[in-house]
Amino acid sequence: MGEEQFGRLHPELQRRFSVGLDSGELCVGRGVMDRIWHAGGAVRPLIRPFLALGGTRNILLPRTGRQVPFTIENVPYRDSYGRETVTFVRTFAMPGGPRRFDATMVHSPERGCVLDYLGTHQHLASELRMTAEPDGSLLIRSGEHRFREGPVDVRVPDLIGADAEVRESFDERTGRFRIRVRVVNRFVGPLFGYEGSFTASYADVRRCGVRPGLRPVREEARA
Repeated sequence: MGEEQFGRLHPELQRRFSVGLDSGELCVGRGVMDRIWHAGGAVRPLIRPFLALGGTRNILLPRTGRQVPFTIENVPYRDSYGRETVTFVRTFAMPGGPRRFDATMVHSPERGCVLDYLGTHQHLASELRMTAEPDGSLLIRSGEHRFREGPVDVRVPDLIGADAEVRESFDERTGRFRIRVRVVNRFVGPLFGYEGSFTASYADVRRCGVRPGLRPVREEARA
């Protein structure tokens, strides 16, 4: 996203998405997901194994729910390869124990976009395209997805892949951020998603650092 586009975002979104080593700030959001949903009907049995497998690596949410408390931690740091990285770690207080959806964002000069590495081991990389909407909200759409492990670096086929759409806005009436996520397969339709709201607080990352367990277990060298 260029400077002109960034300047169209609501000021609260500008601050939230300025979190980084230059600003020296981290951001922690705390709120409630009104709804976490999965596809129903004939699609549900097809996606259940993928959701269960993804849940073992903090990639997908294998359970649904309503009024689920959650936190999102956006913390900048330099990874093992010297790249500025920002965590997008979401922890959901689900019945039976917390569930996490981990992502780390790295800028890719080669691709001219942000790469979203998913999960504890950064096996999945998704290109992200960000645009400012006329109402000052932020729209994020995923592009190509790649699976990376050792020498393997392959594009995830459309048949089993999915496109994510994230909308984040700031509600001045309530003083809360609103978030809506939809993940859709182009052949079978919507797969899962969530929507809710949260408040954000900021802290000095140089003083607080990165808490244990927030960084991925494995970091992928390719950007």
